[in-house]
Amino acid sequence: MLEQSILQNYLDILREELVPATGCTEPIAIAYCAATLRELLGALPEQVDAAVSGNILKNVKSVVVPNTGGRKGIAPAIAVGLVAGDAARDLQVISAVTEKQLAELDAYLQRVVISVSCSHSPCQLDIDLRGSCGGHTARVRITNHHTNIVCLERDGEVLRELPVVDSAEEHRADKSLLNVADILRFAAEVPLEDLLPLLEPQVSCNSAIAEEGLRGAWGAQIGRILLEDYGDDIKQRAKAYAAAGSDARMSGCEMPVVILSGSGNQGITACMPVVAYARHIGATREQLYRALAVSDLVTVHQKTGIGRLSAYCGAISAGVGAGAGICYLLGGDYDAVAHTVVNAVAILSGTICDGAKPSCAAKIAAAVDAGIMGYRMYLHHREFRHGEGIVGSNVDDTIAKVGVLAQQGMRQTDRTILDIMQDRCS
Repeated sequence: MLEQSILQNYLDILREELVPATGCTEPIAIAYCAATLRELLGALPEQVDAAVSGNILKNVKSVVVPNTGGRKGIAPAIAVGLVAGDAARDLQVISAVTEKQLAELDAYLQRVVISVSCSHSPCQLDIDLRGSCGGHTARVRITNHHTNIVCLERDGEVLRELPVVDSAEEHRADKSLLNVADILRFAAEVPLEDLLPLLEPQVSCNSAIAEEGLRGAWGAQIGRILLEDYGDDIKQRAKAYAAAGSDARMSGCEMPVVILSGSGNQGITACMPVVAYARHIGATREQLYRALAVSDLVTVHQKTGIGRLSAYCGAISAGVGAGAGICYLLGGDYDAVAHTVVNAVAILSGTICDGAKPSCAAKIAAAVDAGIMGYRMYLHHREFRHGEGIVGSNVDDTIAKVGVLAQQGMRQTDRTILDIMQDRCS
């Protein structure tokens, strides 16, 4: 039996990580920061100075901001938050923009002065906005988490100032307790009624945007290509539904997504392949939700060492998580899940994150493919072994080594990606 304290801790992790968001979370965090700035200033700023971390710059540059008429980038994210944002909605801050507000956004963007700079913050996620109007000034800063406001100032008076730490996990549920064996015990033992309010929104919201991605001409249409060109077998359907959700989301679809580890793409990728397999085998609702808990927690387990924003593509972690969830759904025990994870991690670790954009959908498809391949290898009694590349002595050791790879080995990669995206490389 799993200790009650650990069971509760895992529920707390899911409760913190599974939250609704409209649009890609980095531009939405900027819009949330901007909406808070307007409330603090008491008016629309005439000028805004934005200092953001490199990973924020990277993840906002090429993604469509919902409810902005198809605009991309930091300035529209700031402007829509100022004109139409409701900070009380958190990461759904711009989910209810009206036609009138959209017209106001057009006019406001023509008159406001918005300057953007890349800060040298130690935090991977850092948004610092300063606005001025009519002789008054205000400042709002967010670090580490998308709605974690650490600084509020108005006319030079500090209203809130929290210490800025280089840790995305401060004041969060203890993720050091995560391990694959206990994740499986949790999935088997947690009362279903405790899972339902956490996982039902993930299934319903993410299924809806995946269906929209397959219906509409969103993004690179990776989901539709997979089904049209490779057939409608369950493996392709699992990949297609995950990719299609990203197709829509990266191109400005206004439907909400339930995110995971701060990412809508990860929330979709950890969820939709498991949903597809559950529908395929006629699984019960209980079987689906227990398998989805495995997928979500295995994803979070990997991301704890990697970090929320990194040069390491988060879709890979979620694809590995999905492989673990599918394995569990199909009756896999600890050995099966552990081998699935190790095999999948060994296939695609090191895939870069070069920002949020339509190609994320293709990376998601590849990540889900790796997760499923990891499981199929186990069924054929094949595995990648300790000492082969980054594979560790067991599944949790392998996950820890991936964290080292991402946090230490890919720091320069992250800087180089940002230089390339800003045309600083010759």
